[in-house]
Amino acid sequence: MKNQTLNPLSHLVASVRRLAVGAGLALASSAALAAWPAHPVTIMMGFPAGSGVDVIARGIQGPLEKELGVPVIIDYRAGAGGNLASSVVARAEPDGYTLLLGTAATHGINPAIYKELPFDVEADFTPIATLVDVSNVLTVNPKVIDVNTVEEFITEVKANPDKYYFASTGVGTGTQLAFEEFNARAGLKMVHVPYKGGPEALQSVVKGETCCIFNQVQTVLGQYQAGTVRLLGVSTAKRVNVVEEIPTISEQVIPGFDSYIWFGLFGPKGMNPELTQRINAAVNKALQEPSVAERFVSTGNAIRLSTPEEFQKIVRENREKWADVVEKAGLTPQ
Repeated sequence: MKNQTLNPLSHLVASVRRLAVGAGLALASSAALAAWPAHPVTIMMGFPAGSGVDVIARGIQGPLEKELGVPVIIDYRAGAGGNLASSVVARAEPDGYTLLLGTAATHGINPAIYKELPFDVEADFTPIATLVDVSNVLTVNPKVIDVNTVEEFITEVKANPDKYYFASTGVGTGTQLAFEEFNARAGLKMVHVPYKGGPEALQSVVKGETCCIFNQVQTVLGQYQAGTVRLLGVSTAKRVNVVEEIPTISEQVIPGFDSYIWFGLFGPKGMNPELTQRINAAVNKALQEPSVAERFVSTGNAIRLSTPEEFQKIVRENREKWADVVEKAGLTPQ
């Protein structure tokens, strides 16, 4: 083989070309960032229209459009406990145009409930901003279990361990796990009756098929105001202003009990930190619009402003918590 003579000039030209390509890509990326958003932003929704999650999405949609200056489209991909929509965002370009309305279910509960997920909840998403925290409330049919406080409820169920069934919106859902967490702390063992959705589960309580449910305040508010159900205690550390008369479980009988569901926005992995901060700022500003505060708070939701870093910590700690609840409840991953 003949020795090849290295040409220093050719190497210099190649290096210059590589630098030019890199600089061009950087300029293109910088230009795209500066122009963002140049067209509509889509929020992927993993739950049906009219659901509690959708109420949050619709509440933030208009104010966020105002902040961004472009339309915000809600794309419904309901199914698999929110995993279908999550899968779409996990595979999307990290350009800020495809976001996910994630929940404590999709990023906290599902990793403990499903044996395999088509994405990694830690690695495949960029936490952007929290939206709201939602309190659950212990809701009973007084014709089935005539009690007025959480303490009375615990005493009655302990005295009749096989008599009372609790409803949920499905195996492994937040409504079941909220009750499982409560049962563990209260020392109760109750029969779980899963239903295919929120309306069916709540109606089972109203009709007396089951005695009780842990559900979001906004979901049971109408039935409570109509007098068909009784609210015994809210699950968060603080009372909920829309039902201020209902004491917390913590202040009644289980000190330190604090269980809630959060909603927040995620992007795909690899998002530019500056873009992430820009969306975070827009979301936080939208949440402070008087109309948004009034709409959310009037249905029992607590607005939470956060940085992306704070949101990431919330997600991680929540995931660890629900994994512990699932294990203690003896639930087998699907």
